[in-house]
Amino acid sequence: MMNIFRILFSFSFFVLSFSQFNSQAQVTVKIDDKVPHHIFNYGEVEFMKDTSGALKIQEVIKADHNHQFRKNAIYTPKIFSLNSTYWFKIKIKFTPQSKENWVLEFFDQTIDNIDLYRAIGDHKYQHFRFGAKYKFDEREYAHKNFLLNLDNSKEREETFYVRIKSSQSASVIIVLRNMRWFVHYATEEYMFFGLFYGMIIVFSFYNLLMFIAIRQKQYLYYVLYNLSIGLYETCVDGIAFQYLWPNHPIWNQYGYGVALYLSSLFGLLFTLNFLYLKSKAPGLYQTIIAVILLRTLFFIACLYDHHLFTYKLVEVVPLLIALGSGIYIWKNGFKPARFFVIGYSFLLLGFVIKGLVLLNVSWLPYGPITHYSLSFCFVIEMLLVSFAIGDNIRGLRQKKDRAQKRMIEQLQINEKLKETLNKELTSLVDERTKEVSQKAATIEKQNEEISLMNAMLEKDNQELHENIKKVSRARVMSLDVDFEEFSKIYPDRETCFKYLSELKWIDGYGCKKCQNTQYLAGFLPFSRRCTKCGYDESVIAHTIFQNSRIPINKAFYMLFLVYSTKGKISSHKLSQLLLIRQSTCWAYNSKMQKLLEERSKELKNAGEAGWSKLIFESTSFAEKPTA
Repeated sequence: MMNIFRILFSFSFFVLSFSQFNSQAQVTVKIDDKVPHHIFNYGEVEFMKDTSGALKIQEVIKADHNHQFRKNAIYTPKIFSLNSTYWFKIKIKFTPQSKENWVLEFFDQTIDNIDLYRAIGDHKYQHFRFGAKYKFDEREYAHKNFLLNLDNSKEREETFYVRIKSSQSASVIIVLRNMRWFVHYATEEYMFFGLFYGMIIVFSFYNLLMFIAIRQKQYLYYVLYNLSIGLYETCVDGIAFQYLWPNHPIWNQYGYGVALYLSSLFGLLFTLNFLYLKSKAPGLYQTIIAVILLRTLFFIACLYDHHLFTYKLVEVVPLLIALGSGIYIWKNGFKPARFFVIGYSFLLLGFVIKGLVLLNVSWLPYGPITHYSLSFCFVIEMLLVSFAIGDNIRGLRQKKDRAQKRMIEQLQINEKLKETLNKELTSLVDERTKEVSQKAATIEKQNEEISLMNAMLEKDNQELHENIKKVSRARVMSLDVDFEEFSKIYPDRETCFKYLSELKWIDGYGCKKCQNTQYLAGFLPFSRRCTKCGYDESVIAHTIFQNSRIPINKAFYMLFLVYSTKGKISSHKLSQLLLIRQSTCWAYNSKMQKLLEERSKELKNAGEAGWSKLIFESTSFAEKPTA
C-alpha cells in the first residue's frame, strides 16, 4: 500500500512540475545601460503560426489565441513555411533611469513584410510597418536593417507583437540596442562592407586587366563570377536595396536568385577553362555542360515562380562539381589546381556553416563570425583562386622561359657550327680561287666565242619557234586533225583563256558598264577589272563558252569541228571524239549550228580563222580578226 502511495505521489509531483514548467511566464528583457546590445533568444521570444494568414491584432491579443503562443525552443526563430504567417511576442521592461536612447532592430533584410504592434492603451496598439516590399525611403532610418525608436520615458513593462510574412525562409533576429552602440556597430559594419566589396572590385579589375592583356576567357569568366558573388552579397545584406534599386522593391524578390544563378554559371565556365577540362577530362567537361543546362532550366522556372529561388541548396551541386573537378585535375599533375581546390573547400565550408546556422545547431558559436561566415569564405576563396591563376601564369611563363632557353642554346650551337663551317669553306674557297684564277683568262676568251655563238643560236631558235607555231596553227586549221593534235595547241584551260583574251581585246579594253579603258587583273585568269567602277569581266563573258559545263579545250575543239564540217557532224560523232555524253554534245551542237546559220554570210571566205568568229555572241566581236 505504501508503495502505491509513493508511486501516486511521485506521479502527481511530476505532473505538477511539468505544468509549472509549461506555464512559466515569458522572460522579459530589461533595458540596462550595462547591456547596450541584446539579441532576443530562446524563452524571450514566443511565436504562433497562423496558417490562414487572416488574424488581426485584435484577435491575436484575445485569450483564445494568446494562449496558442509557444516559447521559442531554438536560439533564433526561423520561418520555413512560406504559405503561413508568423506572430511573435516579446516583452521589454523600460527603465527611465537609462541615459541612452534605445532602438529595436530587425536583422534579416530579406523579410517581405513586418508589422509591429505596440500597446498605447487598453486594447489599442500603434502599428509600424517594415519590410523589403516597401520603398526604401519610407524607412525612418536610412539603414539596411529595420529600426524602431523606443520610448523609455517612464517605467513600465510592455508587450510587442510582431507579424511576419515572407516569400523566402528567414531568420527572425530581433535586437535591443542603445543608439550609441548602434552607431558604433553600424559604422564598423559599413566599413566591413566597404572592404569586402572593395576587394571584389579590386580582384575583378585585376583579372579584367589580365583578360585584356592575355585574351584568355577564363579571366573574363572569373571577373563575372566575382561580380555575381558581390551582387548576391549586396542582396542578402540589404545594400543592393539601399543603393541599387531603393524605389523598386520588386527586385528584392529576384535579385539574389539572379545573382546566385550568374555565380553558378560563370563559376562553372571558369572551372571549364581554368582546368582545361575539355582536353584533360572530357567526361567532366560534358558533366559540367549538363549541369549548366539543368541550372539554366531551373532558373527559367524560378523566373515564373520566384518562390523557387528559396531553394538555395541547389547551388551546392555546381560547387561540388567544380571542387571534384579541381581535385581530379590536381591528382593528374596540374599544380595550379591545388589553390583552386583549397579555395573552393573554404567556400564549401561557408555553405556548411550557413546550413548549420539554418538548422540551429546548439553547439555552434552564434555571432558575427557565423553570420558573415560565407562572406569570409568568399574572400578567402577569391584570394586562393587568384593565387591559382597567378600560379598558372607563372607555370606558363616558366615553360616559355625554358623553351626560349633551349632555343638560345640551340642557336649558340648553330652559331659555333656556322663559324667552323665558314672557316673550312674559306680555306677551300681560297684554294679553289687560285685554281680558278689560273683558268680565268682561258675561260674569258672561250666565253666571248660562246657568247657570239649563243646570240646566233638564239636568233635561229626564235625563227624556228615562230615557224613551228605557224605550221602547227595551219595544221590545226586544216580539216583532218584529231583532238590529241588539237590539244597540243590548246592543251589546257589557261591556254584557251589566253587565246580568248588576245582575241577579245585585240583592239583594246573597254568597260561594258562605264566605257573606261583602264583595267587591273580580275579574279579569274586573264579577266579584267575596271579601275573606275570595279566591274570584273571574264574572258568567257559574252562568248559561246559562257556558263559552259565542259572543259574549255573540248569546247574549243567541238566548235572547230562544227565549223570545219559546216555543221554536218552529228552529236554521236562528237560524243565519240570528245568522250562526252551524247545529250550534252547534242545541246552544244545545236547551239553552234544555229550560230553557224545566223552568221553564214559573215563566214563566207573567212578561211581558217572563221571558226573563231563563232566564239563571240555579239556581232561586233565577230568582225574582229583572229590573233
